[in-house]
Amino acid sequence: MEIQVKQISSLSKVYLDGKGEFYEIKKARVLKGERYSYQIAYKTDERFTAKISVESELKKYITVRAVGNVASELPCYPDKTFCAERTEPGLFPDVLYPVCNEHFIKPQNWFALWITVEVPCDIDAGKYEIKVKLHKDDEEIASEKLVLTVIDAVLPAQTLINTEWFHADCIADYFNFPVFSEEHWNSIESFMNAFVKCGNNMILTPVFTPPLDTKIGGERTTVQLVDVKKEADTYTFNFDKFRRWVALAEKCGIKYFEISHLFSQWGAFAAPKVMAQADGEYKRIFGWETEAAGEEYSAFLHAFLPELIAVIEELGIKERTYFHVSDEPSDEQEESYTKAKNVIVDLLKDFTIIDALSDYEFYEKGLIKQPIPSTGSIEEFIEKGFENRWTYYCCGQGEELSNRFFSMPLSATRIIGTQLYVYDIKGFLQWGFNFYNSAHSLRHINPYEVTDADCAFPSGDSFLVYPYENGAIMSIRGEVIFESLQDMRAMQLLESLIGREKVLEKLEKKFGDIKFRFYPRGTEAMLAIRETINDMIAKNS
Repeated sequence: MEIQVKQISSLSKVYLDGKGEFYEIKKARVLKGERYSYQIAYKTDERFTAKISVESELKKYITVRAVGNVASELPCYPDKTFCAERTEPGLFPDVLYPVCNEHFIKPQNWFALWITVEVPCDIDAGKYEIKVKLHKDDEEIASEKLVLTVIDAVLPAQTLINTEWFHADCIADYFNFPVFSEEHWNSIESFMNAFVKCGNNMILTPVFTPPLDTKIGGERTTVQLVDVKKEADTYTFNFDKFRRWVALAEKCGIKYFEISHLFSQWGAFAAPKVMAQADGEYKRIFGWETEAAGEEYSAFLHAFLPELIAVIEELGIKERTYFHVSDEPSDEQEESYTKAKNVIVDLLKDFTIIDALSDYEFYEKGLIKQPIPSTGSIEEFIEKGFENRWTYYCCGQGEELSNRFFSMPLSATRIIGTQLYVYDIKGFLQWGFNFYNSAHSLRHINPYEVTDADCAFPSGDSFLVYPYENGAIMSIRGEVIFESLQDMRAMQLLESLIGREKVLEKLEKKFGDIKFRFYPRGTEAMLAIRETINDMIAKNS
């Protein structure tokens, strides 16, 4: 039997044909409290079941997963290939499957094991060896060793408010669970735990079914946390499920809450779908046919929002709760957005309203105090005095910009944390944590088979985790995004030791001017950025 083995960075994608980058590593440095990952790539000419063993003082903090391949028909838009590692449809390494002590080895192609070390905050600084061995029939056939040095400093907590939109309906749809059944709630908890492991700490909270990526006139599966009862022109509300959602989110480590959009996407011309017990039946009372700023829906919001706010205050999350009007309005939709916002602005005067939009005029005219421009358009906002900076990316931010598409090298995914630090970003948004629908929610999809929302968005844009055994499992992109946020936290730690000006000065001197569109590219450069930060922390701690 022949076997080839290489110990490589988490930023190397192991393609089946072996033609990707194999950035080999033998040692690494981490901070206390950091999560560190690397890979062991292998290729063999035989098909067998291997036993995997880990030898290390850190063994109880180490997990091994297998990198699985999934299909992509649209790895990137055909006219936006600048940063693409691969542009042709095919199989891409992405999903991380759990591995026990045994793992089935497939022949003839390259595969990888993903090794993750959860370094405790209270561990002693120093060097730790990690040996991973493969055995066939009790015979050792491969062994790799990594020397992990723990720096005598603790990674600080994340200050960035980070959200990727959480789609509770897609969980129910995929597993065929009745919405908010106990099975659904258990699965939501698993997804929330994965949500936090990706570095998210703010969650989209569906008081009503979020009016996101839905064809005009269409509907998504109802996931409405607030029960509504209508009698004549009077509304009553039950917030039990909302309370349960908040409690579960906080249990999983989520701190911030964003209430689902109160008006339709792309212009706020209609109400979201609102279901209620009315006239002796459970039915939709508002939706696409309902004028956003019309008298009926305005009256409803004036009845609903004060009661929601009272519950938010009761739960002690007022300072951690944000609201939305409408997602991604354009300049042509300024009038409808303004009318909708004016319906609620007085009711929400004590809350921050955030919306993803990239038209500076909305901000300049005072239509929104806390816009979230894209990484491709934020420069204009900053040049004109944008202070409390939030940003987002989605399918439209590719090419030179960092993103998380299958087609991109993982170094281009990881650089976002460094960019967020350099730009002093306070909040980051991405729309698809687990969107398992086609574009416009025309149909439900299997994310193992369809990764591009029916060739609408580059694969990787619409979800970051996979459904698995009634819960969620991670992707390599989710792990790398978490690494990027750890980079940001490490830079903040260094800032606390030497000051922000000196951190930026060091980065610019060694790596040039880091911008959203222009930055050091490649695995070696990305790892060098982090190693520079580690080195300075070690010297100044």
